[in-house]
Amino acid sequence: MQVKDMLESKPPPITIRAEQDMEIAMRSLIDNKIGSLIVVDESENPVGIITEHDIFHLAFRYRGDMMDMKVGDQMTTRLVLGNSEDGIEQIAQVMIDQRIRHIPIMDQDNHLCGIVSMGDIVKARLTQPTP
Repeated sequence: MQVKDMLESKPPPITIRAEQDMEIAMRSLIDNKIGSLIVVDESENPVGIITEHDIFHLAFRYRGDMMDMKVGDQMTTRLVLGNSEDGIEQIAQVMIDQRIRHIPIMDQDNHLCGIVSMGDIVKARLTQPTP
């Protein structure tokens, strides 16, 4: 199964801008029941990612006093990107090798088209027909 097949049943990725406050990021994660936000620039190109894991660490480090911090100051900028033509096994292996749980996915025109989580991989494997 290719990533593009998995993305057909998912909503478009939720994004945020680097200049937005962490409070907005947290609210978006909670309201959308998701574990990460892709940080995009003015052209909608991915420039980073902020995850619930990142926020948990910030909350501990700053004792919760972080609502006014900017997403861009806290995001992970070393993005690992996938391609919509990649196989889910390939994406799963990248997640294992890189120790990450979310991978933004780019289409053939190099536009952001989705995000795949470790949960998406597990769900696809469990629902995929066996040969």
